[in-house]
Amino acid sequence: MEFIDYYKILGIDTKASDAEIKKAYRKLARKYHPDLNPDNKEAQQKFQQINEANEVLSDPEKRKKYDKYGKDWQHADAFEEANKRNASQSGFGGSSQRNTGGYSDSDFSDFFESMFGGGGYSRTGGRGTYQFKGQDFNATLRLQLTDILSSQKQTIDLGDKKIRLTIPAGVQDGQTIRIKGYGAEGMNGGPKGDLFITFEILNNTGFQRVGNDLFKTIDIDLYKVLLGGEIQVDTLTGAVKLHVKPETQNGTKVKLKGKGMPIYKKEASYGDLYLTYQVNLPKNLSAEEKQLFTELSKLR
Repeated sequence: MEFIDYYKILGIDTKASDAEIKKAYRKLARKYHPDLNPDNKEAQQKFQQINEANEVLSDPEKRKKYDKYGKDWQHADAFEEANKRNASQSGFGGSSQRNTGGYSDSDFSDFFESMFGGGGYSRTGGRGTYQFKGQDFNATLRLQLTDILSSQKQTIDLGDKKIRLTIPAGVQDGQTIRIKGYGAEGMNGGPKGDLFITFEILNNTGFQRVGNDLFKTIDIDLYKVLLGGEIQVDTLTGAVKLHVKPETQNGTKVKLKGKGMPIYKKEASYGDLYLTYQVNLPKNLSAEEKQLFTELSKLR
């Protein structure tokens, strides 16, 4: 796998502080953001590299591994475990079956099979060759709330290749899906890494989303709540008519079953819509209206 200099990508020194990393990332992310560079493949690829660099360097543990192991930083734990095992056995008596590192071939084989489930070790010329899975990639896909009312197909540009995927209706904000084999190349013939896509759902409606349910407060006039009648309210799938009972109280909640968000990967299943009535009191009363309310107050 080719070495990627994350410090160079962000334009910072290897001794940069967390604040300097954050500042550099924000500056470059604004410059190369896809929304500001539509149809610019070079900018999209640069934006992906900036996100990848920030993900590693802004995490103290990941940064420490990257500084020590470079392009193989994701396999740091395996390397260090091997070093510990090597050190623990290096004081034993020599054997014709041991390599210069203090391991026998079977030692290496057992260790890597336990770590990676077998299949990652092969022998070439009496020495072990170890295969490692490639680095995983992470991406964020921004969608409007109205975009996920039904399943849709999206094409994602990864720079050197494009993938087309179906996004199920009702995907949640912050939800992450894995696309196997779309990460970096493996090491020594190992499998490719995976692509993890995190969804960022921007609410472009007047509704509040909580899980699969929607919530909204709607205004209703004084006369309608006192005398009753019919009102029309908007939902994400069109307008509906509701019957308001006479003497409905301010703050009354009404549930519209099945008028919420589609439930992820559950065909024809939906959450509910909850409406809260807020009485809209009349303003700028005329003299006649004031007189009528005065007479009404005397009756009560």
